[in-house]
Amino acid sequence: MTVVAMTREMGSRGSEVADAVAWELGLTIIHSEIVANHVAERLGIEESAVLRYVDGSASLVERWSINARKLSRYTSEEILRFAQHGNVLIRAWGAATVLREVPQAISVKVCAPMDFRVRTMMERMGTTDARAVREEIERFDAAHRRAMRGSFDVEQEDAEFYHLVLNTERLPVDACVRMVCDLARHPRFTDEKKISWALADKLLEAKVHSVLGDEIGLNMAPAGLKVMANDGKVTLAGTSSSGRLRSRAERVVAAIAGVRAVDNRIVSVPTRGSAF
Repeated sequence: MTVVAMTREMGSRGSEVADAVAWELGLTIIHSEIVANHVAERLGIEESAVLRYVDGSASLVERWSINARKLSRYTSEEILRFAQHGNVLIRAWGAATVLREVPQAISVKVCAPMDFRVRTMMERMGTTDARAVREEIERFDAAHRRAMRGSFDVEQEDAEFYHLVLNTERLPVDACVRMVCDLARHPRFTDEKKISWALADKLLEAKVHSVLGDEIGLNMAPAGLKVMANDGKVTLAGTSSSGRLRSRAERVVAAIAGVRAVDNRIVSVPTRGSAF
């Protein structure tokens, strides 16, 4: 069971690396469009609107109508659902962030200096206008940073999120592919039980966050709410000014499929004027 999350800079030849890795390891590629389709359906909007939001071309009305918190929660959940199928290479935005606490899922970033990326895109587009291509790459990079900040509260996926950071100006594509495949075949990343358990726990945590957000609203939920899942046992921790909210959160979580038990460590600390 192999799971690879790959982040690619525009013009870095990352698509070539991804395609070759998927072919060599027999993986199904999960594109951003596939995740966006599922997320859009849950949000009740068009898939194209989600994709425009991510690439920075969404209209003002679309940006206003898309709930960034729900987008983040649903995207995380869908990425984990696809990862749980196994034998996938996920190219969706935020995949490395979502899977960073699953060490058995391999995270790879394919990058290159700007000049290299500009030359690559000029060749692909059949143009000699380097300035226009650079501006397009910079616009895409800025949009990606905004999407990551809005959806996952990170400026960009830190290098520490990745097992491999591959610079295609310095490394040929075939060498990059070989490095990813060699890592995927290492015993550390081939223990199916470990990765299955880890993904099941993270998916359950994501489901709990989504349901709490939908049923209660995380802006009303306990301050600094933490959700931890371990083999079907969900631990809730945080501080709330409402005792009713504490008990309601427990009832909501207990009803989620896959939850075997709830350890409710939410502490009720009433404030003046709060309902207890």
